[in-house]
Amino acid sequence: MRGSGFSNLSTEEILRPVRPLYVAMTLVAALLLNLMPLSGWALMLRPDFVALTLLYWGIHQPRKIGFFPAWLLGLAMDVAEGSLFGQHALAYSVMMFGVRHQMLHVVVILLLMQVIVLVVRAAAGGEYPGWWYFVPSLIGALLWPGTRLLFTIPLRSRRNADEV
Repeated sequence: MRGSGFSNLSTEEILRPVRPLYVAMTLVAALLLNLMPLSGWALMLRPDFVALTLLYWGIHQPRKIGFFPAWLLGLAMDVAEGSLFGQHALAYSVMMFGVRHQMLHVVVILLLMQVIVLVVRAAAGGEYPGWWYFVPSLIGALLWPGTRLLFTIPLRSRRNADEV
Protein backbone atom coordinates (compact mmCIF):
# COMPACT_ATOMS: atom_id res chain seq x y z
CA MET A 1 0.00 0.00 0.00
CA ARG A 2 1.36 3.40 -0.92
CA GLY A 3 1.85 6.07 1.73
CA SER A 4 -0.13 9.27 1.83
CA GLY A 5 1.01 12.42 0.10
CA PHE A 6 2.30 13.69 3.44
CA SER A 7 4.69 10.84 4.17
CA ASN A 8 8.40 11.45 4.66
CA LEU A 9 10.17 12.48 1.51
CA SER A 10 12.48 9.83 0.23
CA THR A 11 15.86 10.68 -1.23
CA GLU A 12 14.91 8.61 -4.28
CA GLU A 13 11.72 10.53 -4.96
CA ILE A 14 11.77 12.31 -8.30
CA LEU A 15 10.27 15.77 -8.20
CA ARG A 16 9.08 17.87 -11.06
CA PRO A 17 11.34 20.74 -12.12
CA VAL A 18 10.99 23.92 -10.10
CA ARG A 19 9.62 26.87 -12.02
CA PRO A 20 11.10 30.30 -11.28
CA LEU A 21 7.57 31.66 -10.77
CA TYR A 22 6.98 29.13 -7.97
CA VAL A 23 10.21 30.19 -6.26
CA ALA A 24 9.22 33.85 -6.58
CA MET A 25 5.72 33.16 -5.23
CA THR A 26 7.09 31.41 -2.13
CA LEU A 27 9.48 34.31 -1.50
CA VAL A 28 6.69 36.88 -1.85
CA ALA A 29 4.47 34.83 0.48
CA ALA A 30 7.31 34.66 3.03
CA LEU A 31 7.82 38.42 2.80
CA LEU A 32 4.10 39.00 3.35
CA LEU A 33 4.14 36.67 6.39
CA ASN A 34 7.08 38.65 7.80
CA LEU A 35 5.19 41.91 7.26
CA MET A 36 1.98 40.79 8.98
CA PRO A 37 1.15 43.28 11.74
CA LEU A 38 1.57 41.34 14.98
CA SER A 39 2.18 42.38 18.54
CA GLY A 40 3.04 40.86 21.90
CA TRP A 41 3.89 37.18 22.05
CA ALA A 42 2.91 36.55 18.44
CA LEU A 43 5.46 39.08 17.23
CA MET A 44 8.12 37.84 19.61
CA LEU A 45 7.69 34.19 18.60
CA ARG A 46 7.25 34.69 14.85
CA PRO A 47 10.16 33.12 12.95
CA ASP A 48 11.74 34.91 10.02
CA PHE A 49 9.76 33.37 7.14
CA VAL A 50 11.96 35.03 4.50
CA ALA A 51 15.03 33.42 6.07
CA LEU A 52 13.32 29.99 6.18
CA THR A 53 12.26 30.27 2.55
CA LEU A 54 15.70 31.43 1.41
CA LEU A 55 17.23 28.52 3.30
CA TYR A 56 14.87 26.04 1.68
CA TRP A 57 15.67 27.20 -1.83
CA GLY A 58 19.37 27.62 -1.06
CA ILE A 59 19.57 24.01 0.09
CA HIS A 60 17.23 22.33 -2.40
CA GLN A 61 17.65 24.50 -5.49
CA PRO A 62 20.96 26.36 -5.10
CA ARG A 63 21.02 27.24 -8.80
CA LYS A 64 17.59 28.91 -8.60
CA ILE A 65 18.36 31.26 -5.70
CA GLY A 66 21.49 32.97 -4.51
CA PHE A 67 22.98 36.06 -2.96
CA PHE A 68 21.23 38.66 -5.11
CA PRO A 69 17.62 37.70 -4.27
CA ALA A 70 18.65 37.29 -0.62
CA TRP A 71 20.21 40.75 -0.65
CA LEU A 72 17.13 42.33 -2.27
CA LEU A 73 14.75 40.65 0.18
CA GLY A 74 16.99 41.78 3.03
CA LEU A 75 16.82 45.38 1.80
CA ALA A 76 13.03 45.06 1.58
CA MET A 77 12.92 43.82 5.20
CA ASP A 78 15.20 46.68 6.31
CA VAL A 79 12.88 49.23 4.70
CA ALA A 80 9.72 47.52 6.00
CA GLU A 81 11.00 47.34 9.57
CA GLY A 82 12.68 50.73 9.50
CA SER A 83 15.89 49.07 10.66
CA LEU A 84 19.45 50.03 9.84
CA PHE A 85 19.69 49.82 6.06
CA GLY A 86 21.58 46.70 5.04
CA GLN A 87 21.44 44.66 8.25
CA HIS A 88 18.93 42.09 6.96
CA ALA A 89 20.52 42.20 3.50
CA LEU A 90 23.90 41.29 5.00
CA ALA A 91 22.41 38.63 7.27
CA TYR A 92 20.36 36.99 4.49
CA SER A 93 23.34 37.02 2.10
CA VAL A 94 25.65 35.34 4.63
CA MET A 95 22.93 32.79 5.29
CA MET A 96 22.95 31.66 1.64
CA PHE A 97 26.22 29.73 1.87
CA GLY A 98 25.82 26.03 1.03
CA VAL A 99 24.22 23.71 3.56
CA ARG A 100 24.15 19.90 3.52
CA HIS A 101 21.96 18.70 6.33
CA GLN A 102 18.69 20.02 7.55
CA MET A 103 17.40 21.11 10.98
CA LEU A 104 20.67 21.41 12.88
CA HIS A 105 22.14 23.53 10.13
CA VAL A 106 18.96 25.56 9.81
CA VAL A 107 18.99 26.51 13.51
CA VAL A 108 22.68 27.47 13.36
CA ILE A 109 22.16 29.56 10.24
CA LEU A 110 19.05 31.26 11.62
CA LEU A 111 20.89 32.03 14.87
CA LEU A 112 23.87 33.37 12.92
CA MET A 113 21.54 35.59 10.91
CA GLN A 114 19.99 36.94 14.13
CA VAL A 115 23.43 37.53 15.69
CA ILE A 116 24.49 39.54 12.63
CA VAL A 117 21.34 41.67 12.87
CA LEU A 118 21.93 42.06 16.62
CA VAL A 119 25.61 43.07 16.19
CA VAL A 120 24.73 45.66 13.54
CA ARG A 121 21.93 46.96 15.77
CA ALA A 122 24.32 47.18 18.75
CA ALA A 123 26.93 48.97 16.62
CA ALA A 124 24.26 51.53 15.76
CA GLY A 125 23.53 52.09 19.47
CA GLY A 126 20.58 49.75 19.90
CA GLU A 127 19.88 47.89 23.13
CA TYR A 128 20.13 44.12 23.67
CA PRO A 129 16.58 42.76 23.43
CA GLY A 130 17.16 39.79 25.75
CA TRP A 131 17.44 36.06 25.21
CA TRP A 132 13.87 35.86 23.90
CA TYR A 133 15.24 37.48 20.75
CA PHE A 134 16.64 34.08 19.72
CA VAL A 135 13.45 32.01 20.24
CA PRO A 136 12.20 32.58 16.64
CA SER A 137 15.32 30.80 15.31
CA LEU A 138 14.49 27.73 17.38
CA ILE A 139 10.87 27.85 16.22
CA GLY A 140 12.07 28.27 12.64
CA ALA A 141 14.22 25.14 12.95
CA LEU A 142 11.25 23.22 14.33
CA LEU A 143 9.17 24.42 11.36
CA TRP A 144 11.86 23.31 8.89
CA PRO A 145 10.50 19.78 8.18
CA GLY A 146 7.03 21.22 7.55
CA THR A 147 8.48 23.98 5.36
CA ARG A 148 10.35 21.40 3.31
CA LEU A 149 7.23 19.27 2.93
CA LEU A 150 4.98 22.21 2.08
CA PHE A 151 7.27 23.53 -0.65
CA THR A 152 7.85 20.06 -2.13
CA ILE A 153 4.20 18.95 -2.44
CA PRO A 154 3.51 20.93 -5.66
CA LEU A 155 6.73 19.59 -7.21
CA ARG A 156 5.82 15.91 -6.90
CA SER A 157 4.94 14.01 -10.03
CA ARG A 158 1.26 13.51 -10.61
CA ARG A 159 0.32 9.84 -10.21
CA ASN A 160 -2.04 7.91 -12.39
CA ALA A 161 -5.47 7.20 -10.96
CA ASP A 162 -4.58 3.46 -11.13
CA GLU A 163 -1.76 3.92 -8.60
CA VAL A 164 -3.96 5.46 -5.90
